[in-house]
Amino acid sequence: MLSKEDQRRFEQITRHLRESDPAFFARLDNRARGRHGRWLLLLTVVLWAALPATTVLAGRLAGAIFAVVLVTNAALMWRFRQRWL
Repeated sequence: MLSKEDQRRFEQITRHLRESDPAFFARLDNRARGRHGRWLLLLTVVLWAALPATTVLAGRLAGAIFAVVLVTNAALMWRFRQRWL
C-alpha cells in the first residue's frame, strides 16, 4: 500500500509516461491485461473441472452453490470480456 504522497507521485509518473510515449504505455497495458485474463480463464476452467468432485465429496448443496458461483463468474467474464482479453 502506497502512502498518499507516493500514490500521487506514481500517478504523475504514469501520466507523464502515457503522454510522452503512448505506444509503449499501450503495449504494457495490453500485456498486463492479457496475463490477468489468461490466469482468470485458467482458474475458471480448473474450477469447472473440480465441480463434479466437489459435488460427490461435499454433497449436492455444496455442488449447487459451487455451480451458481461458477455460472456467475462465467457471466461476468462474458460481460467484461474486453477487459480480460
